[in-house]
Amino acid sequence: MNVGTHAEAQGPFDASERRTLGLLAVATAVGSLGLAAGGTAGALLAEDITGSEAAAGVPLGVLVAGSAGGALLIARQTTRSGRAAGLILGYALGAAGAVTVIGGAIASSFVLVLAGSAALGAANAAVFLTRYAAADLGSDTTRGQALGTVFVAASVGAIASPNLLGPTGRLAEAIGLPELAGLYLVAIPAFAVAALLLGRLSRRAPSLREIALVPDGKPTLGLDRARGALVVLGAVNFVMVAVMAIAPVHLKEEGHELGFVGLAVGIHVFGMFAPSPISGWLADRAGSTTVVSIGAVFLVAAGVSGAVVDSSGHVGITVVLALLGLGWNAGVVGGSTMLASSVPAAQRPRAESFGEIAMGGAAAIGAVFAGLVVAFGGFPALALAGATAGALLFATLRLGLVGGELRVSPAAQS
Repeated sequence: MNVGTHAEAQGPFDASERRTLGLLAVATAVGSLGLAAGGTAGALLAEDITGSEAAAGVPLGVLVAGSAGGALLIARQTTRSGRAAGLILGYALGAAGAVTVIGGAIASSFVLVLAGSAALGAANAAVFLTRYAAADLGSDTTRGQALGTVFVAASVGAIASPNLLGPTGRLAEAIGLPELAGLYLVAIPAFAVAALLLGRLSRRAPSLREIALVPDGKPTLGLDRARGALVVLGAVNFVMVAVMAIAPVHLKEEGHELGFVGLAVGIHVFGMFAPSPISGWLADRAGSTTVVSIGAVFLVAAGVSGAVVDSSGHVGITVVLALLGLGWNAGVVGGSTMLASSVPAAQRPRAESFGEIAMGGAAAIGAVFAGLVVAFGGFPALALAGATAGALLFATLRLGLVGGELRVSPAAQS
């Protein structure tokens, strides 16, 4: 029997690794069901309590800040107790946050809503940091595929949760709670189940419970590449959030019905997550820098198309949002793979938390930037700004200013 051929036929992962990846994906999918509470429901709840539309975006902003803080807490717990323990902490804080927001809805307390939203951010960080737990299962030639396999599961909540707003609202009213507390009722069991799955999985998968002790001295592996990965993650999230902060409102102003707006955004979200296994596989085969470069090209194409197409048409604007989603996906999967392969295991949790902070900070800046650009130049100017950012990212990659080939020093190998 040709052992090598037989092993190749079984795929890049053995049976145990496939089960672990599958359960990580299920935990991510279940946990992601709670994410819409902080976005969709949080905005509506803030407006309902304060009576002001100006307050609608505050819970989401607080959640983004909480996600950054949660990422640091998860990283610290991961270093002390392993991957699973860090992610479970994030989900536990998120569940507590959902309970707090429900209390705020009952008491009409905006302060409680904001406090709960901050804690919800920790669960948001846990959902997206799980992709790095998957990357730990892969080798240098399978890390991207493992990461992409789990990352695609986050699309479940992104697509399904907003559609639960009506049914969960009726459930909340049926048990005597405010209607807008409904999605938070989903978040609590979603986060709890995700945490239980991770706890069970940690007993089977040593990589999820191993404690990465921080070595003495400075890390010796790919620091420039790691910094480049942070730039990539921040840049692609900046472009995506800037455009999508305005796109739904722009489509509505162009005369599109809400049904089409929802469809177009859904296609965009599909492009953000669905290609993840392909992006991860390509990162393993062609390199993460190549995948990020492809993402930058998609961002340029989306920006140029957004500046020239007639936004009142259905096909053109849908293509723009689809290209934007594809660019974000390639950038995040490629950038995450680049980051995971750039630092020693002991430094990865901290580096990964910095990656989430970079994405969150870029999102906050992008949302503000979008409003200023549209106020002066309209949506076409915003689209061109996104294309420019994508072109700059592509140029820095090709010139070797960001990314580059990973070179392992002898000290890192020992």
